[in-house]
Formats: sequence, C-alpha cells, structure tokens
Amino acid sequence: MTRGKLVPVGAAPPAEGTALSPRKRGRRTGDFLALGALLITLNLTGLVMVLSASGVTSLDDTGSPWSQFTKQLIWLGIGTVALMVSVRVDYRSWRKVTGPFLVGTIALLALVLVPGVGVEVNGASRWLGWGQFRLQPAELAKLAVLLFVADLLTRRAHRINESQLSLRPVMVVFCIVAGLIMLQPNLGTTMLIFAIVFALLFVAGVPAWRLGLVLTGATAAAGLLLWLTPFRRRRLFAFTDPWADPLNTGYQPLQSQVGLANGGVYGTGLGAGRSKYGFLPEAHTDFIFTVIGEELGLIGACVLVAVFIAFAVVGARIAMRAPDRFGMLVATGISSWVLFQAFVNIGAAVGVLPITGVPLPFVSFGGSSLVVNMMAMGILLNIARHEREAP
Repeated sequence: MTRGKLVPVGAAPPAEGTALSPRKRGRRTGDFLALGALLITLNLTGLVMVLSASGVTSLDDTGSPWSQFTKQLIWLGIGTVALMVSVRVDYRSWRKVTGPFLVGTIALLALVLVPGVGVEVNGASRWLGWGQFRLQPAELAKLAVLLFVADLLTRRAHRINESQLSLRPVMVVFCIVAGLIMLQPNLGTTMLIFAIVFALLFVAGVPAWRLGLVLTGATAAAGLLLWLTPFRRRRLFAFTDPWADPLNTGYQPLQSQVGLANGGVYGTGLGAGRSKYGFLPEAHTDFIFTVIGEELGLIGACVLVAVFIAFAVVGARIAMRAPDRFGMLVATGISSWVLFQAFVNIGAAVGVLPITGVPLPFVSFGGSSLVVNMMAMGILLNIARHEREAP
C-alpha cells in the first residue's frame, strides 16, 4: 500500500503480515490504546465504587462487606474473557450470525416471560438462571439488534431511500424486541435500544423526514405508556415534583440530590459517604453516580463525565476510520449505546431525567450488563485494529 493512498470504503484490510505505514500503525495503536485506557479507568472506578457503595448493605445482608464486590469482580473476569475473545474475532464475521443471534435473543426474551422459568425481582421478570448467576436477555438484545440492523443497512445501502427495504424491516424487528421487553416490564432498556436503532438509521442516511416520523411516533408511544401505567405515571410525577410525595415516589430522587449536595466540590472522601447507609436505595446499582458525587465531590463526578465524553470522541474516531460501512455502523451503535446509557443514568441521579432503572455502564453493579458491554467493547476494539488509511 502506498503511503497516503486512499483505501475505498468496503475494501478489505491488508492481510496479516502485510507491511503497514508508520502513520497507519500509529493511528490504529492510538485509538486502540485510548479506548483500552478509558475502559480500564471505567472498570476500576466501578470496582472501587461498588465496594464503597455496597459495603454497608452487604455486611447487613450477608455478614461480609465484600460480597457484592466479589460478585462484581467475578463478572468483570467473565467480561474480560468475553472481551478478549471478541477482540480477536474479525468484526465482519459477526455478519454471518446476526440472524441466528437475533432469533436466539428473541427466544430468550420470550422465555423470561414464562411463569416458573423467568426470575422475578421487585415485580419484574427480567432474568434467567438461578441463585446469583443470572442472565438478563434484554442486555443481550442491545447487541443483537445493533448487529442485525447494522448488517441490514449495510446490505441495502444502495436502496436506503426505499422504506420497505430499509426502515420498515428495522422497525418491525425493533417493535418485536421492544414488545417483549416491555412485557417484563422494562421501559429504560426499550428506550436505549430505540436510541441505538435511531442512531444507526441516521448515520446510514435514512431520509430526515422519515426519521422525524419515527421519532414522533416513538415519543407518542412512550408518553402513552408512561401515562397509562400507574407506576410509571407516579415516577413521572415524582420527577416533576418529588416533594409532593417525599416518603414514597419522591424518596429516591430527593435522597440522590441530598447525597450529591453533601459531596460539595471536593467530596466527603472515599468511603465516607452517608447515602449508602440505607438512605438511598440501590446505591450500588442505579444510583452509584450519587455515591461518586458524594464521596469524590463535583470534581470526581465531572472527571467521570469527562471520561464518558472522551469515550464518545474515541468511538466517533473509530467509526469515521472504519474500513467499511458495517464497521462504521457498528462502531457508531456501540458508542451511542454507552453514551446514551450514561446520559440517562446520570440524568436520573442529578434529577434532570425521570428514574428508569438504567445502570451506569461499567460502573454500576450488574453482571449481564457488564459482560455484554465488555463483549461489545471487544468488537469496537477489533474495528479500531482495522482502521482504514486516511489522506
């Protein structure tokens, strides 16, 4: 390959052993290492903060302050294996299994709803498995839908303006998956999958007026679901006025804001927060950002936000330098996934968005979320290894 020569989008990367220009090697290495460093930072932050946020409740529940931390460490080990496997698999190989992967995931989503099979927690049936080792198929659905839509929009790139061949099948698949997830019920994950699909449709070049119709319809449907479901309506009212019911529906939002306020600029110190002492439910999962803000202060919270922004920037660079359309769409979807999920979680913690139960990627306690996220990161890292040459 001649130095500085353009490689057409869609062209295969050089075979193993082919000499690469120093410029190209540097670009690949730079994005690969940057993403790896950000990933290590987020996971280490998650381990430390899960230990801090769960130590008190773990001691009360199991007699050991290490129980939740140990589980998270085990899941991180499993996730690391998933990352190491997926980073070594050429990302284009996923195109061969997008259909079976999606069908299998849909089957798992349906299985969750079978009485006696799905594991019910707090009135929601979202898990399969036994004991502490459970799989949440909705987390797997994020990756399955992402890969299927990216593959479809790649194969039909030349007919992207024909709604019956591009937009319509994508929305049919989304509606099937969303319907099963909503039966669990799980509005937060449904919204996240919609955000991933919408980002892929936008980047793929679907006409803006059609995207506008999709967004309008989705917004109307979400609003209807919020209004017609009593517990969601109560959450919405708690978001708009938490003081209307401070000891019930407004309790979590208010306690989260109290915890953040206690942290001030510099924080109370790692491990010295008070919210986790039973005042803030789900402190180590949905509201771990509150514990970070309380113990590490505004500075620590802003640093974490900056890490997610940096992740989005690196993800965008990888997408723009991907060697083909499929790689570009997959990188876009994964980057949008992590960024939007972080935005929703942090927004709920600080009180600018309603509570949806969406965990903070790589930081909140949770096995299925962490393992699937790590698997997706392996795919993104693999795309970074195959970046095309720029002028």
